Amino acid sequence: MSRISIPTLEQSIDASRPLLAAVEKQLGVVPNLMKLVGHSPAALEGYLSLNGALAKGKLNVQLRELIAMAVAEFNGCDYCLSAHDYLSRNVAKLSDSEIQSARDVFSHDGHTHAALRFARRVAETRGRVSDHDLATVLDAGFDEASVIEIVVSVALNVLTNYVNNVAQTDIDFPKVTARLAA
Repeated sequence: MSRISIPTLEQSIDASRPLLAAVEKQLGVVPNLMKLVGHSPAALEGYLSLNGALAKGKLNVQLRELIAMAVAEFNGCDYCLSAHDYLSRNVAKLSDSEIQSARDVFSHDGHTHAALRFARRVAETRGRVSDHDLATVLDAGFDEASVIEIVVSVALNVLTNYVNNVAQTDIDFPKVTARLAA
């Protein structure tokens, strides 16, 4: 059971309701994470705005979802693993092999592999990556704007990982459990 209450849409704070309605219109449902973050309309608006902005960026949905899987695995966030496993399969149309490999920070595609390794290094070092780490991702064909988006994607996923780990949010997707110790 979630340690922080998850309000129904009717119980949500008035200022959060239009934001949650937009989520429902886009996804067809309102995930528990959104309802939970909706306790703070400012936090919900910030999360949705950043997520929406990244969707318009240089990184495609497939890579963003793979990064989300790698970061959620690193942080041991079962809620985010479950949500992003579902989104990876049903929105990004990724294969089981691609999803499982991302959890292990691996891809057969060298470009994707470099992005996943860099994202993991950002998480591991709390952003204090080495010159070698940065050079490796740039050498793999990512430009500086893409590198910034990888870092921001890591940060956005850390945000949701931490919220869900603190709240122990009730999982409303098919459950996936972290297998790595953070």
